[in-house]
Amino acid sequence: MKKIKIFVISLGLMINAAHPYDDGDFQVWHTESQEKKLNDKFKISIEEEFRWGDNASELFYHHYEPGLTYAVNKHLDISLKYRQIYDKKKGKFKEENQPNLNATLKGDFFGFSLEDRSRLEYRHFDYQPDSWRYRNKFAAKLPWKFTKFEIQPYVADEIFVNFYNTSFTKNRLYAGMGINLTKNIKAELYYMLESNQSAHIWTDANVFGSKLKIVF
Repeated sequence: MKKIKIFVISLGLMINAAHPYDDGDFQVWHTESQEKKLNDKFKISIEEEFRWGDNASELFYHHYEPGLTYAVNKHLDISLKYRQIYDKKKGKFKEENQPNLNATLKGDFFGFSLEDRSRLEYRHFDYQPDSWRYRNKFAAKLPWKFTKFEIQPYVADEIFVNFYNTSFTKNRLYAGMGINLTKNIKAELYYMLESNQSAHIWTDANVFGSKLKIVF
């Protein structure tokens, strides 16, 4: 009986550590980026993102990510980026250093603008073993634009697979819209359902997100 109690308490601690917020938590994410085209083939970018959880009352994550993108042709982009992540765990921000390699296929199908991005991440930590992760995001922009700001709806889905145990651990389902505020300033608003697995338990987060990008 004592062993059962210890097991139950330990399991509860693992679940609380892995899921600091309730299932169905409302979160707010905001991303800002700048992009500069160097020539017809190369462009550089830098991105910064903040995330608030616990019903959008607590900052629990932010990252910085510079990158370089090479346009192989009109249907394929290759990019190399480095993401510096600060993720709150047990009340303290933990650091992750993450170089990542991306390949994005692009094309049109009956007016729909399609993108399929594959990402390979090397995740370096000081507080746990390093690991590799694969992400794939498929997005479709609908063939309609509204108002002078060219508001364009889109849907997307992204999966996350950890290499160390070949497990599917996360899924993000998006519905949003892109907005051209000016020639050089673009914005996005979206809703995302994020599903996470930890200790064989799935939890969801309802995310309202916004993005702002300046193109030079």
